[in-house]
Amino acid sequence: MTQIIERPLSERKPSTVVDLAAVKTRQQAMWASGDFAVIGTSLQIVGETLCEAANLQSGMRVLDVACGNGNAALAAARRWCHVTGLDYVPALLRRAGDRARAEGLELALIEGDAEQLPFEAASFDAAVSTFGVMFAPDQERAARELTRVVRPGGTIALANWTPSGFIGQMLVTIGRHVPPPPGVASPIYWGTDPRIERLFTGVGSIRTTKRDFVFRYESAEHFIDIFRRYYGPVFKAFGALDADGQARLAVDLTELGARFNRSERSFAVPAEYLEVVIER
Repeated sequence: MTQIIERPLSERKPSTVVDLAAVKTRQQAMWASGDFAVIGTSLQIVGETLCEAANLQSGMRVLDVACGNGNAALAAARRWCHVTGLDYVPALLRRAGDRARAEGLELALIEGDAEQLPFEAASFDAAVSTFGVMFAPDQERAARELTRVVRPGGTIALANWTPSGFIGQMLVTIGRHVPPPPGVASPIYWGTDPRIERLFTGVGSIRTTKRDFVFRYESAEHFIDIFRRYYGPVFKAFGALDADGQARLAVDLTELGARFNRSERSFAVPAEYLEVVIER
């Protein structure tokens, strides 16, 4: 049975001089805009690959942080784990619940903040996140929370876009047109070994592997059309610009896609990400 427990974002307190409550409210609106589930579902293979890298075993207690519409959570549930998915966008949790019911899988789904996980210490055998926790504004606190809720000897497994990969470069491109909030570290830092080592000090071991997810669309124009309608950061960026600004952003994204595209007949763009497996 799939259960959704909602927690109002306003209940969460910021912990730094940056107004994290305001940043998170804007982020929540961004990820709730468009329909990220359209994009998220296409990334399912990453959730499956990450769960294999984490060597999840049946009966394990697994937390999927910033679970979106449930890719890694569903992958863990298919491995007969006891899975909890957490996100701060209720609409995405509902989509995850729909997918779980359609497959006859059991998930507990909770609205919550990756920087203030509503769980006791050592509550889980493993925590996973695919392109999710990396967007938390307070990166150090999010890393501490992941470490806190996983038992000693447990596993933290992450998939994070790299700065030099396609999505990392797309976020940089967007930032040139619509600057990100000041005082908040770029999420693509999570896609580098030095940053991961600084975020997760005192753990048993860290293993990283660079992998590619290939975005496949009919053309660059098709890719941009889908992303500007459904992917929150692109949706919001286009919405913040006037007609001329939108045209310039579309040109830059088209040029970026052309640089990465490896197909002569369609859009097949490998997007590099860092797979991280941490033994707690």
